[in-house]
Parts: sequence; C-alpha cells; structure tokens
Amino acid sequence: MTAKVRIYRPSKTATQSGLANTRHWVLEYESQDARVIDPLMGWTSSGDTTQQICLRFESRDQAIAFALKNGMEFRVDEPHVQRTNLKSYAANFRNDKIS
Repeated sequence: MTAKVRIYRPSKTATQSGLANTRHWVLEYESQDARVIDPLMGWTSSGDTTQQICLRFESRDQAIAFALKNGMEFRVDEPHVQRTNLKSYAANFRNDKIS
C-alpha cells in the first residue's frame, strides 16, 4: 500500500499580519483510518500515527523529490497568490482624492 501525501504551502493565519510560516512547503500524510470518538472523554482519536508527521521543505521541488524517492502517491495544492495594492501614506491626503 502506497502512502498518500499532500504537499502544500501554508497560508497566512488570520490572527497575525506577518508571513513567517508561509515561506516553506509542507508534506503531510492523508488519513488512512477513520477517526473514532472516545466514549469516556469525548476526544477524537485514530489508530493512524502518520497524522502526527509533518515534514517541511524549502521548495516545492524538494518535497516532490522526497515523495517520489519514497514511492509516495502525492498531490500538490498550489498556494493562492495574494495581490497587494501598494500605496503611500501621502496618498490619503491628495487634493484630487474623491471621498
């Protein structure tokens, strides 16, 4: 049985304005077993320990090469590129600005 993995670049968190954890690529195993709710505590658990593995790579190509070398079936989720409008602070005080 080949391992199924997902390769992606993490998105920016909603609570922070920085891009610190978005520069690397992540390889995560996809779940093979269903999760089960523990009757005593109500926690969800699974017998699949590969869910705890998260590998980080500098580039997408390194992550793909690792998956191919180890015979993994993978899918790559391309990141959504965010466009930013660069404006200067002085643009707020222009005379021809329409309010």
